Amino acid sequence: MTSSTPKIAPADGRLGVLVVGLGAVSTTLIAGVELAKRGMGQPFGSMTQMGTIRLGKRTEGRSPLVKDFVPLARLEDIEWGTWDVFPDDAYVAASRAGVLEGGKHIEAISDTLRDIRPMPAAFERKYARNLDGDHTKGDISKRAMLEAIRADINKFRDDKKVDRMVMIWCASTEVFIEPGPAHMTIESFEKAIDANDESIAPSMLYAYAALLEGVPFANGAPNLAVDMPCLRQYATEHNIPISGKDFKTGQTLMKTVLAPMLKARQLGLSGWYSTNILGNRDGEVLDAPENFKTKEESKLGVLEHILEPEKNPELYGDVFHKVSINYYPPRGDNKEGWDNIDIFGWLGYPMQIKVNFLCRDSILAAPLALDLVLFSDLAQRAGLGGIQEWLSFYYKSPQVAPGLYPEHDLFIQLTKLKNTLRWMMGEDQITHLGREYYEDI
Repeated sequence: MTSSTPKIAPADGRLGVLVVGLGAVSTTLIAGVELAKRGMGQPFGSMTQMGTIRLGKRTEGRSPLVKDFVPLARLEDIEWGTWDVFPDDAYVAASRAGVLEGGKHIEAISDTLRDIRPMPAAFERKYARNLDGDHTKGDISKRAMLEAIRADINKFRDDKKVDRMVMIWCASTEVFIEPGPAHMTIESFEKAIDANDESIAPSMLYAYAALLEGVPFANGAPNLAVDMPCLRQYATEHNIPISGKDFKTGQTLMKTVLAPMLKARQLGLSGWYSTNILGNRDGEVLDAPENFKTKEESKLGVLEHILEPEKNPELYGDVFHKVSINYYPPRGDNKEGWDNIDIFGWLGYPMQIKVNFLCRDSILAAPLALDLVLFSDLAQRAGLGGIQEWLSFYYKSPQVAPGLYPEHDLFIQLTKLKNTLRWMMGEDQITHLGREYYEDI
């Protein structure tokens, strides 16, 4: 039974976007939105800005833009706030990131970018030891760190006079942390904060601070944060939208397209070897094995969930899956993802697929971040708290309710997202059955 259509509050006033990290992804996001506001750039890759949604039957010809169908915040109403371990303003940070052309896309909005200065980050080097910045809140307790983040949120709200806020993690990947006793309940989490427990990473404090202030939180990295049991429960009880984790950009995006094809055609898979080279700050952080472990876990789970080897043992019961990421400074943000895929078909005859995706990591991630911000705000105004599984489309490791497996197939994720939008607006779901078109032939 489908629950009743929610009542969505209008997107009146200003939307404050709090971005953790002012690196390549964040500056590409901010600059792109500011250019789009001025008609100086197109937000390609963003469903909220460029995508359409079919309504009703194919014969009705109703396919409005998503932004004309659901009441999203306008780009013109966005105000930016950010934290970073480096003191560089958004102009300097964007220039150093090397993603955007200076003369074409940075200088044109230089005044706006220079006005965006990061707040000192809540940071402990043990969670990202290859990140060498000192624009931080210093060597303080985790409790003091949490309260400092909350103070930043409230100061930003007052200074910018925003009506609503969303927080999104665009900072580096932290070390791998398994959920443990400290993460199970708010009581155990609070005790761990006061004890300066090492299982409490900065990203968890940002997520908790956001929730304590009633701010939706989206996690663009694979580290354990808002997906902890205690924060998931808190977000549900207090009706605050959360989603994550890890932006689905390059190589994993290709896997969520190709693996469903193999499964749909019952083609077998012997092995999938994936390697990446990249030279941005993310690559530098991931050069540390303990940080790569976090990313590896996010990347490896995709194939198993899509292919379901326990249901298809002859096709996928003995797959060798290897993922590696190599830090290569000359490549900068222009990541190269190379895949060798060994498959087999009729009578077991082997075949191969080779993929060489020369992508731009931040160019792919920025529109995802924008969509997540706008959809998280929409969810908040629609009264949809807790896990927003309909936003799985944007993540490598989608959050789901306890006991559910995550849906990784990109096309199923897209159907879920658009059907959620239809449900929000009281439109019929689209099943693609289509029998009605043939009944009178």
